[in-house]
Amino acid sequence: MKRIYFSRHAKSSWADLSLKDIDRPLNKRGLRDAPIMADKLALRCEGIDILISSPAKRTMLTRTFFEQAITHKALLVDPKIYEATRDEVLEVINDLDDKYQSALLFGHNPAFTYLYNHFSEKPLDNLPTSGLFGITSSSETWSDVDTTNSNMEFLIYPKMYIS
Repeated sequence: MKRIYFSRHAKSSWADLSLKDIDRPLNKRGLRDAPIMADKLALRCEGIDILISSPAKRTMLTRTFFEQAITHKALLVDPKIYEATRDEVLEVINDLDDKYQSALLFGHNPAFTYLYNHFSEKPLDNLPTSGLFGITSSSETWSDVDTTNSNMEFLIYPKMYIS
């Protein structure tokens, strides 16, 4: 069985418009929300084998909160996740080493909203920043993970916990 978690990066800052998109940091709300969501995921799982993020600064910063809250064995930065389509993120999953049983990917919209809708029967218009969802697959290999053997476990986002 494989478990896959997806975290959209926390809210990013647009304060410095001279920065390239890939270099934008988190804003105040992002710095507030990311640790809350990391703690909420830590309550749902005993640990995650590998944390994989896009190279964007905002995803790397989001990941640091999860690194602190959740036991993990490996960290990876995968440039394919930045500006990826849904299918490109699925390729990242399908290419994972089978020694890992669980993975947490940090990435971006629209791909993560499309991924949610790909695996869920309940449509979602937009995965909010810091939004997080989990999928369980009965597959023994990452290469076989798809909608026929996977189920949506949960969807959580900051407004569920912060008023």
